[in-house]
Amino acid sequence: MLKPEDSLQLRSKNLTENQIEEQLNCFVKGFPFLKIKSSASVERGILRLTEDELNRYVESWDEYLKGEKRITKFVPASGAASRMFKDLFAFLSASHDVPASAFERTFFDGIRDFAFYDALNRVCPANEGADISSLMAAGRYKDVVANLLEPKGLGYGSLPKGLLLFHGYPEGARTAMEEHLAEGAMYAANAGRAVNLHFTVSPEHLPLFRKLVEAKKASYEKRYGVTYDLSFSTQQANTDTIAVDLANAPFRDAKGRLVFRPGGHGALIQNLNRLDSDVVFIKNIDNVVPDGFRDVTVRFKKALAGVLVTLQEKIFGYVRLIESGNYTPDRIEEMIHFLQDALCIKNPETKYLEDVELVLYIKKKLMRPLRVCGMVKNVGEPGGGPFLACNSDGTISPQILESSQIDMGAPDARKAFEEGSHFNPVDLVCALKDVNGKKYNLPDYVDTNTGFISKKSKDGRDLKALELPGLWNGSMSDWNTVFVEAPIETFNPVKTVNDLLRPQHR
Repeated sequence: MLKPEDSLQLRSKNLTENQIEEQLNCFVKGFPFLKIKSSASVERGILRLTEDELNRYVESWDEYLKGEKRITKFVPASGAASRMFKDLFAFLSASHDVPASAFERTFFDGIRDFAFYDALNRVCPANEGADISSLMAAGRYKDVVANLLEPKGLGYGSLPKGLLLFHGYPEGARTAMEEHLAEGAMYAANAGRAVNLHFTVSPEHLPLFRKLVEAKKASYEKRYGVTYDLSFSTQQANTDTIAVDLANAPFRDAKGRLVFRPGGHGALIQNLNRLDSDVVFIKNIDNVVPDGFRDVTVRFKKALAGVLVTLQEKIFGYVRLIESGNYTPDRIEEMIHFLQDALCIKNPETKYLEDVELVLYIKKKLMRPLRVCGMVKNVGEPGGGPFLACNSDGTISPQILESSQIDMGAPDARKAFEEGSHFNPVDLVCALKDVNGKKYNLPDYVDTNTGFISKKSKDGRDLKALELPGLWNGSMSDWNTVFVEAPIETFNPVKTVNDLLRPQHR
């Protein structure tokens, strides 16, 4: 399937022919569904904190911050905002010139309430000879939208969400990226008041992010009394995956070159792996709120981190005990109960293991990256959720799964999926080092069988694309995972531009 002339293209991406053959084989054989025991709930697998527990874990995190550990806030921010404006792009190409759909009317009725209104109102006179109000009065609604989305105006149709003005303040509007600066200062500042933030961005947008940082960093440091260490990374070229046609042959462009596509957010496990941090917060770029709504988010973020470091301390104590050899049968039983009750790892086969085998099993399960994941009650959002899944080694453990990983043709699996009470808002706190302070090599804990295949098109031709195991599902499949119920107030994503009109974003 590959041609001799393809070798140069593969070398430019640091990919081998064997890797490409493995990817092509994935299209042929597909990916197996993951067997699930049940959806997770507060009755089985999701921790619901009492007010006293919440306060205690917040205190645990505040105490941890007094130490010398490195904490990083990791924000995937490479996605373009084009999907936010899908309905407005449709309006530009529609036959009608005035708002007709409910979405269009909502947008224009609330246009003055968008944080980007003033910026848009400055470009409209320059390009159209009239401000927004005058253009709307003249029925020139499409000119307003064009100045919002197209390069002649604000160019929002091709920018990433992180660079869009999300929230208005008396002193001026803030972008989504700036809100992460503010949020990070409130729960991730160490004893020296240093805040480490890392954004994954697209190569073409990196200069714009750097420019924004140069313009805004000093003012936020002064406002919050911190110093920021801001870093960026891009998705590595060797995480791109080959596209195929509907017959599973390599898809080629008009010049005969192989077509590659980004491997999805699962590729970011490599970016995360390069961080030298003890604790990492992970949160999507669009799930931020203005200052007036942030108290709940900050308090709960601290509580999640408190749960993490409390569990980690317990894990490290058990590992040290095992390595010392001074454990007793009672302590082994205690460790088994910790795996079952605190980490929700079940394995009925452990009762058949000899003592030495049992201790090795316990140590192997403890010596893994750890994550604590906030889960909100299901509000009908598409996407993944918390489940208790069956693993290849016979264990049942908490996993974040997407619908594509579940066999919806199996009645029991579909029933478990549909009965799910909680949703994954991508609100994670992760511990990336072992008891000796050595970084785990995160790719070692990826389940390569959890990718999926999607249908796309290029130049009017259908193709199939290969998505790598997602960052918070398949790429973290072999981590120790704990689910904690999160308040719905902590989940405020911006999927469409009109979401910015919701009370939580104003």
